[in-house]
Amino acid sequence: MKIKSLSLGNKSGKDITLNQKIFGIEPREDIIARVIRWQLAKRRSGNHSVQTRSDVKMTTAKMYKQKGTGKARHGSGSVSQFRGGGMAHGPVVHSHAHNINKKVRKLGLKSALSNKFKLGKIIILETSKSDGKTSTLKNNLDKMGINNALIIAGNDVDDKFIRAANNIKNLDILSHNGLNVYDIVKKDNLIIIDDALKLVEERLL
Repeated sequence: MKIKSLSLGNKSGKDITLNQKIFGIEPREDIIARVIRWQLAKRRSGNHSVQTRSDVKMTTAKMYKQKGTGKARHGSGSVSQFRGGGMAHGPVVHSHAHNINKKVRKLGLKSALSNKFKLGKIIILETSKSDGKTSTLKNNLDKMGINNALIIAGNDVDDKFIRAANNIKNLDILSHNGLNVYDIVKKDNLIIIDDALKLVEERLL
C-alpha cells in the first residue's frame, strides 16, 4: 500500500509504504463503536449523588403516636415520602469505567485508521518545520482543502508547528502515544507527520 507524502506547501513528495495489517484491514464498525464507548465511559466523572435517609439531618423521634390518630403510622420524617426526606435508591458516586481486551482496543485503532485510508482522508506530512505563524499554517492547510483534522506528531515535532497548530480552530495535535479511536473518528482528516508513522506502526504490530 503506497501513498504520496505531502509538504506543507501541498507539493507531492516521496512514496510512503503503509502497512497492510494496520491501514488495509476491513474496518469493523462494531469494534470502533465498542472502543469509543469504553473511552467515553472512562471519562465520566460519576460524581452524581443524592442524600439518602441516613444523610438527612432530622430528628429520629416518632412523628406521632402509633395508634388513635386515624392516620397512617409513621416513624422518622427523613424517609423519602416526606418533603426534605432522603431519596430511596438514588444515584451514588461510582466509576463508569469497564474493561475491554487489549486485542479489541488494538483492532479498534486499526479499524479506525483503515477506514480513514479507505475514505482517502489520511495525509502523510513530510516535515513539521514551520515558521511558527498561524496564518501561514492555516493558508497551507486551506491549499490542501483541510479545515477539520487531527495531526499525529512524532518525538521530533517542531515546537513552532505545535504553537501555530494550537491557534487554529478544528485542528487538534496529538503525540503518537496518545493516538486513540475517538479522536480519529471525531475529525474529518488524519494527518500523520512522517517520523510519527513508524512509531504508530510499531505500536500496533
